[in-house]
Amino acid sequence: MNNVKEHLCDDDPAKGHPDVRTKLKDVSYFFLGNGHIQAAVQIAPSGEGTPIGLLIMNPEHLGKKREALTFDPDSGLENTMIRIISAPTAKTTGTRALEAGWLEGYEIPVAQIIWRGGNFQVAEYFYCPNLSHPEIMREVRLRNISNLTIKARLKTGVLDKTIDEEFYLQPEGIKIVLLRYTLNSSGKHITLDLVPKGGIGRKALQYWKEKACASFGSPILDHFFTASQFQLPAVVSKFGKVDGNIWQHNRERARDQAMVAVGLTITGHYEIAYRILDRMIEEFVTKKGDITDSEKARGSDEIDLDQNGSLLFALKNYVLWTDSYEIVTKHWNKIVAAAEFPLAGAFVHSRSGLLANRKEYWGRHQTHGIVKGMELAHQLFAVLGLSAASTIASLISRKSEASHWKHKAERIMNATLDEAQYGLVDARGFIKRRGIDGVIQEIVKPLPKAQFPEGSPLSLKGEHRLNPDATSVLPIAMGIISPDSPLASLTLDSVEKLWNQAWKDGGYGRYDISSEPDSPGSWPIASLFVARSYAETGNFDKMWRTLEWLNSAPGALSGSWFEFYGQRLDPRFSQEGIAPWIWAEMLILLIHHIIGIQPDVDHLRIRPKLVPGIEKITASFPLRDRKINIEIKSGRKKKSYGFSSDGKIIQSSEKEAYISYPEKDIWVEASLP
Repeated sequence: MNNVKEHLCDDDPAKGHPDVRTKLKDVSYFFLGNGHIQAAVQIAPSGEGTPIGLLIMNPEHLGKKREALTFDPDSGLENTMIRIISAPTAKTTGTRALEAGWLEGYEIPVAQIIWRGGNFQVAEYFYCPNLSHPEIMREVRLRNISNLTIKARLKTGVLDKTIDEEFYLQPEGIKIVLLRYTLNSSGKHITLDLVPKGGIGRKALQYWKEKACASFGSPILDHFFTASQFQLPAVVSKFGKVDGNIWQHNRERARDQAMVAVGLTITGHYEIAYRILDRMIEEFVTKKGDITDSEKARGSDEIDLDQNGSLLFALKNYVLWTDSYEIVTKHWNKIVAAAEFPLAGAFVHSRSGLLANRKEYWGRHQTHGIVKGMELAHQLFAVLGLSAASTIASLISRKSEASHWKHKAERIMNATLDEAQYGLVDARGFIKRRGIDGVIQEIVKPLPKAQFPEGSPLSLKGEHRLNPDATSVLPIAMGIISPDSPLASLTLDSVEKLWNQAWKDGGYGRYDISSEPDSPGSWPIASLFVARSYAETGNFDKMWRTLEWLNSAPGALSGSWFEFYGQRLDPRFSQEGIAPWIWAEMLILLIHHIIGIQPDVDHLRIRPKLVPGIEKITASFPLRDRKINIEIKSGRKKKSYGFSSDGKIIQSSEKEAYISYPEKDIWVEASLP
């Protein structure tokens, strides 16, 4: 029962100020940070909670929303608002009076909020001015839109600290107020002061100038790229700590951390990706190769057998993008242990060679009715991890280990695809799980002692089905099988049952909701698994359907999405938090699948996809201390299809090109059918 109790907490959202709730009506959060300080600008325009509130946190401390250092138990975030005292008094409520977004065309992440308060048009800009100090800047521009000279006062504060600035402003006059929020040396308090001037530090400007950038000619894709690229590094501490679900469980998970590291790597945030990976190997991987889950060691039946593979997959991506082996040589013994750990006798099913235990990918276990058996996702990430370890070993001339792990990966993959007694495929495509007797586990029967919220599907009578499951598409998304294969088609057809299961606003569930221990709802991570798979198969209508849903979901304004969209049935369960992994999945979709940047051992593979409705994509990516500048466009005539570059093209076709790793910055142009 320990695993069930982990998801219980004492943060009842009905207690305290409305700002305690993470899911206010139409809320969005703009995340900013530099590793030394973390902030979220709350935009809640519909009357629930503070319309413009500022949450500031110590990124080394993972806590609930009410534990933010700017949160007052009685007044919530009200004191962090800008209040203008004049005649009439300014108000910020109402969607028509408030606009928010990422400031377009600026070199660094800046959250911009524009609103009207009484006689003033107000524009607020939030940003981190440098890379090395725990500071958040807030620039407030007030414009007098009346035809009178006005005497007014601007008030704002943090807890019991108040700024009160009096000023006169002529018609069309502009008053600029610069506020600086600083995390003090103890890491427990925020100071607020007025400063005479703002601006961005030279190093910060240079840092962001060197990162990935892309223009898709699509407002949705451009927004999603910007939001994910800006916010993913903002939630990582200077020591590489990341809350797997901000304000929710307040724990770190190796699976989430690994995918966050991938997202940071492919956008050029190499230093931050290194900090995450280095810390994971140092602190999460034990000498025997186990990876602690939620910072806790587990018994063999409770271990997430995909986490080792996730870490090794992220490590391979880091090495291929950076061409740096320092982290590999530093931690080689633990890398070996992590690769070998899932192959231990405690997990290997002797009759099939597959991995087996009682834990499934999404966290359900014996209490939920999971029988001991073979989980598809565990096999897949074992294959990915062992293949990654083989690649890394070959790059540092460890030929014996490279051959050994390659053989093991192939063996597990072949067993997974075996259509005989134990393979994880049938007439539906990929299936989720088989018991150790070879029987597909179609239903779960919770243990009598299980304590699920009243009204949750798993607490109700009737069959509780495991299939379909969103993880069944991962072999397509991860390139394990051909997207053109019948197996891919069957699998995606099966997973379509997960769209709008018990809701109408869109999104895929993780699995058949009859086996849901909490409440039914759509999951952005599961939905992006499916969207990535549809991008691979060329079914762009289905891919767009997911992206359009995300563009309408709460949080779309800032591009920060909740882990899932449903209603908690029991206040003992954690509130929904913001999952950084979603940003990583979005970046993988846009960069790996659509732009098609895919580094390999000996060359750079570029395999772009020109989505219908998009005429041209331009992008620039750091790669191995060089820049790759890419332009992807629709070819007008067949003879114009193909690739050109000032780098060395090894081979190419109408769909892809292999290019030698360059010794200088290069450009690549792709003209696609």
